[in-house]
Amino acid sequence: MKNIAFVLICFYSSFFLVAQEKEILFTIDDKPFYSEEFIRVYNKNLDLVKDDSQKDLDKYLELFLGYKLKVQKANKLGLQNEVKYQTELNSYRSQLAKNYLNDSKVTNALIEEAYYRTKNEIRASHILVLVDENATPADTLKAYNEIMNLKVRAEGNEGFEAVAQKFSQDPSAKDNKGDLGYFTAFKMVYPFENAAFTTPVGAISKPFRTRFGYHIIKVTDKRENRGEVTVAHIMILKPNNNDADAQLKAKQTIEDIYKKIQQGENFEVLAKQFSEDKSSAVNGGVLQRFSAGQLTSQEFENVAFSLQDKNQISSPFESKFGWHIVKLIEKHPLQKRDEMRYDLENKIRRDERSLIITNTLAKKARDKYPVTIDQKTLSKIKAIVTNDFYTQSWSLPENLKPFESYLVVINNDNKIETKDFLNYLHSQQKGSTKTKPVSNLVEELFEKWLDTKLIEYYDANLEKEFPEFKYVMDEYRDGLLLFDLMEKEIWVKAKTDTIGLQKFYENHKNDYMWKKRVDIDLLSSTDSKIIKKAQSYLKSGKTLEFIKEKLNKEDKVNVMVRSGLFEEDFDVLPEFKIEKEGVTSIVKKEEYFFTANVKEVRPAQPKTIDECKGKLINDYQQFLENNWVDELKKEFTVKVNYNVFNDVKKQLNK
Repeated sequence: MKNIAFVLICFYSSFFLVAQEKEILFTIDDKPFYSEEFIRVYNKNLDLVKDDSQKDLDKYLELFLGYKLKVQKANKLGLQNEVKYQTELNSYRSQLAKNYLNDSKVTNALIEEAYYRTKNEIRASHILVLVDENATPADTLKAYNEIMNLKVRAEGNEGFEAVAQKFSQDPSAKDNKGDLGYFTAFKMVYPFENAAFTTPVGAISKPFRTRFGYHIIKVTDKRENRGEVTVAHIMILKPNNNDADAQLKAKQTIEDIYKKIQQGENFEVLAKQFSEDKSSAVNGGVLQRFSAGQLTSQEFENVAFSLQDKNQISSPFESKFGWHIVKLIEKHPLQKRDEMRYDLENKIRRDERSLIITNTLAKKARDKYPVTIDQKTLSKIKAIVTNDFYTQSWSLPENLKPFESYLVVINNDNKIETKDFLNYLHSQQKGSTKTKPVSNLVEELFEKWLDTKLIEYYDANLEKEFPEFKYVMDEYRDGLLLFDLMEKEIWVKAKTDTIGLQKFYENHKNDYMWKKRVDIDLLSSTDSKIIKKAQSYLKSGKTLEFIKEKLNKEDKVNVMVRSGLFEEDFDVLPEFKIEKEGVTSIVKKEEYFFTANVKEVRPAQPKTIDECKGKLINDYQQFLENNWVDELKKEFTVKVNYNVFNDVKKQLNK
């Protein structure tokens, strides 16, 4: 459901405005909404809709009006003031702003670095000592000393793996001894990646810090990037319990399937019939292409990349998820730099590398905005900061009245109080501070603080600098509000209103029907003689175990069985035209022959609420939403200026 918020962003995404005067198209409780926004949204979506009826302007006005009514309802309920909403909105704005805080020279250098690293894969182990990004100097020093101690031990007789397993605060280290497997650029946080790619194979890095804490890493291997691979697989899941018989049955099933492949049977058909990875089975077992380190199963990844020839098939192997057989569809070598440039740049914008780009903005901001500094007040500050700063014991003066002034004014309109810099100074006391004398240190920190304030000012004024940024933010703001409102008024209600859901079900029961279903044992073989024998055994009342024992001989799987309750149009069932219980005739589909023992025939009937609950709730949500707009029109006073709307129609119909 959360995707709806992002669909709305696309739905209302901005583009070049039609030049016109602002005219009020309609009001909601006297709040005006303008024709220019309606035109902009309509034109944008004109290329997205395929149904001509959706292009009808009268209907589109109703859609647009309904959307704005919901946003007004959200504001009326105060959803815009909730912490979760504000946090998510600010997070999105920060992400969007990165696209506007760019420097081409720095970006190009980062692209070059990223491409070089992408050409290689590093295998490394690490030891982690957790420390918060905003930890106190004392806690930071404690963590640093701890990682230094572990480095000495890892380089000594204990060995890196043993120290990692015993002392690393990464929970996975207990099992993997700190081994992270192979990875390439963008797979780890940037400082970690830097350390991995600059540490020689076999060496242990110096301690370094990420947002998680302090690390040391040991690089154990480096190899060329193997690119990506597309494979298909057949999977039999591991049983959820430790039942030895169930485990053996799963293993036997994958081995039987492998024997059928060796006998020349089609991999894709077998995947569709037997693979328990439902998401890929329908496509003949084909998975989306992947690269090293992308899967959670190292065993699967190793087998997939070990296949060399197209259509080569692995023998059965076990992963933590189950048993697999893998078929190579295609290998995808690493692309050239120019082919990867767009993708690399997008990854850089989403990565910690973007901070490097953002930091170059300070100089641009200094050139762009006039800055006025109160030098007298800055001199006063230098006079009150003592050498206690170097021992983290300097305190702000108790009497701050002499500093009740503005220290900096940016662009003649952004006045920053002296207290802001004083608080910043106090927070910057660190044991690693080396600049002396203290007056020089204050000057250095002032310049750093001022750069931060200039970037903040530039960032805060992106809406003024870039109209398209403003439109996207306005539309995301509304979309996020609408998501929160829908969750509160529709989605949660649809799940919790059991009485309303029951009533809706009773009124629409015939919309949730089972087709005719059959409880069967379905037997298949590529040999018509074998399937005739299986049919004969079924007719004489033999068990499935007896049939498999008799027909699957000499380490050859001649017959496979699927049992369950299926709708009449499942797989090969329509070929049987089943009407009653008993053993069916033999039918052929593609290269397979089938027969079945029908144990029960169930007529078409309504599903219970539990059996159709997912679709039922979705339909009930839609029902509530369809009636909701009518209720909102009663709650708010809506006035449409049809003279303006008629002018809009003429403009859009040209």
